[in-house]
Amino acid sequence: MRINVLLRCTVCEEENYLTPKNKRNNPDRLELKKYCPRCRKQTVHREKTKR
Repeated sequence: MRINVLLRCTVCEEENYLTPKNKRNNPDRLELKKYCPRCRKQTVHREKTKR
């Protein structure tokens, strides 16, 4: 049930991180505070939506 998801910065919209997620335990979108190298600070990163 684990899948890999891309995390995208909410400020600059750059995709920075790839992380595993358990779909059964976390059915909603993942949201973590991570370091963004482009913004050079910690920002909220959200799971990328599928298109």
